[in-house]
Amino acid sequence: MQRRRFKQITSLEQRLSEEAKRLREQAKKLPPSSDRERLLRKAREDEMAAQMTGWIASPGLQPPN
Repeated sequence: MQRRRFKQITSLEQRLSEEAKRLREQAKKLPPSSDRERLLRKAREDEMAAQMTGWIASPGLQPPN
């Protein structure tokens, strides 16, 4: 069985940021509820993951000794 491979056109950081933006827009349309809070929490997680990806990929990051 062969794995299907996809070539990503955009960076992980950009995809996570776009997903966070989409989730926030979706949450704006909902009344205050647990579903809205779940979407906002996921958006925050995506934003944090995008920041961490940027930090990891930064040229100033040094490997541990």
